[in-house]
Amino acid sequence: MGVFVFWPVGFNTYLAFHDYEIAGGATTWNNFANFKHIWDDELFRQAVKNSLFFLLVVPPIQLFSLLIAKLVNNKLPGMTFFRAVYYIPVITAISIAGVVWSFVLNYAGMLNAITSSVAHFLHIIPSTEMIQTDWLGNPAIAMYSIMLFTFWKGLGYYMVLYLAGLQGIPSEVEEAAILDGANAWDRFWKITVPMMKPTILLCTMLSTIGALKVFQEVVVLTSGKAETYTALFYVYDQAFKNFNFGVSAAAGLVVTFFCVLLAALQFRFFGEKQ
Repeated sequence: MGVFVFWPVGFNTYLAFHDYEIAGGATTWNNFANFKHIWDDELFRQAVKNSLFFLLVVPPIQLFSLLIAKLVNNKLPGMTFFRAVYYIPVITAISIAGVVWSFVLNYAGMLNAITSSVAHFLHIIPSTEMIQTDWLGNPAIAMYSIMLFTFWKGLGYYMVLYLAGLQGIPSEVEEAAILDGANAWDRFWKITVPMMKPTILLCTMLSTIGALKVFQEVVVLTSGKAETYTALFYVYDQAFKNFNFGVSAAAGLVVTFFCVLLAALQFRFFGEKQ
């Protein structure tokens, strides 16, 4: 923790208030000049907007993860296999998964082939034509395409956490509800969800922080094009392309501030009162 968490956080905070020279590591105190720089930088403001917009992926991924966890929690033949299948994307290297998805989302990719087949079946377009949407190059939908990739990649991770929470619910509670005549929908909303609040809070907080820190997905799919330029990509750009380590550190602190703020709000409004 000291080497990989506390020291980097402390040194990053130090750099945020200094001009850092990579040759020799000399530093000069500059007060809040780095923060003023990113405040005046239109690119950083757009990057923050893109990162906040990416939070739209959080509700769907949490809802579907909980529903899938509920399904695979049943004691039926083959459920262990399905749990493993849903978890495979989580342990797949993001570079490999990104390359695969870049083929899925390109002009001649599988997604265009599927949408073309559906359009042919519904007689929307002639059977001789093909839909050729640039899912990663079109500014209007590029961010949604990365969200789809993130949804697929993280679904199994949150499913496992929810599955652990579901298996911690006493079976007697649901059995009593069945005897009282509660249907599956009532049992889900009145028993499962209330008793899963701590797990839901944890998963939502982790997903929110992950969405704000989206970086690898952007690198492997779009290389940081303007419409998908996120706050953490700005941090990377300033540090390793422009060598503005002080500006990069200041931007990193701003991203951290948003993460802590949203986590605190979630605990305030969705955490247990006691």
